[in-house]
Amino acid sequence: MPFTPYHLGPALLFGCLLFPIVDIAALLLSSVLVDVEPLYVIMFAPGLPLHGILHTYVGATGIAVLNAVIVWSLRDWIHQILAIFKIDQNSSFIRIFGTSLLGTYSHIFLDSFLYPEMNPLFPLMGNPFLGLISSAVVYQFCTICLFLGLILYLARFLVIPAAKRFNTNKT
Repeated sequence: MPFTPYHLGPALLFGCLLFPIVDIAALLLSSVLVDVEPLYVIMFAPGLPLHGILHTYVGATGIAVLNAVIVWSLRDWIHQILAIFKIDQNSSFIRIFGTSLLGTYSHIFLDSFLYPEMNPLFPLMGNPFLGLISSAVVYQFCTICLFLGLILYLARFLVIPAAKRFNTNKT
């Protein structure tokens, strides 16, 4: 899914489900950061495969390291942004790194069903996952996850805390 928001759906849903175990910012960013590769290819290297080395579990590990360093370095700024969305989270570097792996690996997993040029298990060549699940099912899964993730976010971070504050003020 070359730089589309589809990967944000599963990331948002699982980020909300697994909060505070996972770092939401790291998960959202890492789930889409892998797609810098197809963006680069489209802009600067037409003719190369859109899904190359970064769309492997080896490449995704490198992107996860980069993502963890970025999120850790910008954590104070990210904390301010999350506060706007009523999410209060301070994570350790280990949690950010583990979450970054989850985000990049989930990206590779989902794309593995879609793209023939991928070699997700590099250095092994080929894509044994291609076509096991139809592209329509993968896209529908991501879309449904986005809607469920938004509903869960609204409930978990906005509605329930507001109701608790309301009930606390009544007593």
